[in-house]
Amino acid sequence: MKTIDPPDATGPFVSAEIQAAAQIHTAALVIDTHADTPQRFLEDESAEAWDFTSPLGAGHINLAAARQGNLAAEFFALWVDPGPYSPGRYAHRALTLLDGVLEQVRRHPSELALCLSPADILAARAAGKFALLLGIEGGHSIENSLALLRLYHRLGVRYMTLTWANSNEWADSSGDLGDPAVPHHNGLTPFGRDVIAEMNRLGMMIDVSHASDKTLADVLDLTRAPILASHSCARALCDSPRNLTDAQLRAIAATGGAVMVNFYAAFVDERYRQALIALKPERTAAHAALAAEFAARAEPVPFHASNRIDREFAARIPRPPLASLIDHFDHIVSVAGIDHVGIGSDFDGISALPEGIDSAADLPRITAALLGRGHSAAALHKLLGGNLMRVFAAVQTAAVS
Repeated sequence: MKTIDPPDATGPFVSAEIQAAAQIHTAALVIDTHADTPQRFLEDESAEAWDFTSPLGAGHINLAAARQGNLAAEFFALWVDPGPYSPGRYAHRALTLLDGVLEQVRRHPSELALCLSPADILAARAAGKFALLLGIEGGHSIENSLALLRLYHRLGVRYMTLTWANSNEWADSSGDLGDPAVPHHNGLTPFGRDVIAEMNRLGMMIDVSHASDKTLADVLDLTRAPILASHSCARALCDSPRNLTDAQLRAIAATGGAVMVNFYAAFVDERYRQALIALKPERTAAHAALAAEFAARAEPVPFHASNRIDREFAARIPRPPLASLIDHFDHIVSVAGIDHVGIGSDFDGISALPEGIDSAADLPRITAALLGRGHSAAALHKLLGGNLMRVFAAVQTAAVS
């Protein structure tokens, strides 16, 4: 196990506290439940495929940064942008992303391991390997097919985010409820209810990040296993519909589930969110121009190109302080309990992070900040990875063969 160098001595921390935080972080099993890195495995800023062992470049996580931050396991999100890809092609794109992850494991078998269970994560750590896990982000990628859902599970997918920012044909998203042009269902359709039942049967974690309030309420009524919010924050602190209300935090905890805190500046800090909203007309026009450019070539807009625009606009707004992110951990602990919170960074899928967090290498700063606010070593071990391991195991135990 790599010993973590203590973070810089900033804020209220004295040397002994810094050293204590480093020791806690080094000993912990650190797991992040959401990163959009698979987009980079297909094409990066260079328009060529990027390798997880390559230099970090413009990204947030690579093997070196993960090791520096003592990150043991990452859930890679297979996210299909519903804009550039049309219905009937979502699954093709998702499977291509999945293949990109599996190719990383094939190329680096001594350093990376595809993990399908909590036991696999522990085995990878014992072998000195970085654990890769798979999640589908956006239920549109199952193309309204339980057979495809089962196939993804057989290929290693261990959670599915029911919606992305788009409502699909069987579940409403929080991202487009105000758009009258988008058909909505008042939560889950009958097929959506079948999806929940099948995910429970398979032992696949149900991820409610991005879901509308009514979709989440329907899931809570139906599930017989703990549920996950793989990358969400607290709405009480930042009033985005992507974030969760206190009542939702308690309800997820009541299932035995967990809420994994997202690092995106616009979900963490209300002032940042309002400043970004003010730039929306200009940013929307920039994305439209980019889409027209690629449409003229009959090509989908690559993620790195659209993300570059988002980063350029994000750079015009001061980053929120690290304390704003830590506030969300504290709030969720106070509302839902220490057994129901974890890390869901959204690395490589977001355009702005809080100050002090630039990559996975900076994860020890979160441990140091939380320790400084009075959280015990035992509590931090739960938050950093233990809670996810418990939820993961409980969902698989509830599966029906």
